[in-house]
Amino acid sequence: MLKNDRWIREMAAKGMIEPFSDKHVKEGVISFGVSSYGYDVRIADEFKIFTNINNIIVDPKALDPKSFVDFKGDICIIQPNSFVLGRSIEYFKIPREIIAICLGKSTYARCGIIINVTPLEPEWEGYVTIEISNTAPLPAKIYANEGIAQLLFLEASEICEISYADRAGKYQAQKGITLAKTE
Repeated sequence: MLKNDRWIREMAAKGMIEPFSDKHVKEGVISFGVSSYGYDVRIADEFKIFTNINNIIVDPKALDPKSFVDFKGDICIIQPNSFVLGRSIEYFKIPREIIAICLGKSTYARCGIIINVTPLEPEWEGYVTIEISNTAPLPAKIYANEGIAQLLFLEASEICEISYADRAGKYQAQKGITLAKTE
């Protein structure tokens, strides 16, 4: 069952989302905060910008940190047909009976910006690492401290036998932008 704004506020009061914006902020910014059936996540001001300067092969089993340049700022420029990694401002603690699905915001999607986040599994916690791709033929701006994606919270009809925390998932309690891992 899809969870509504009342449920999201109740769970935020129990520490599921920190910091939490209990209203949908949209004046002069790309919107963020609680919405009817989800929560619009903000992007922090720290990014890992993909670069091919070192001519390294992108290998998900051995992603070389030299493939990225660290950047901190209010605006991040993504080159055409490239991507950056960022992280949410919010720290999440997902309940055992919940899974969260992340979708990009339409404001960015209409500019050719694609947001990719894997599901936030039951009992996963941490800052969300967010992949932001520019499919446009021109450079694109990303605005730090504003909305980047929406999380939808779905409740299971039965609680899972083994949660992300139970299996000691490799991305549990991540504190910053986390590159791909195999262990």
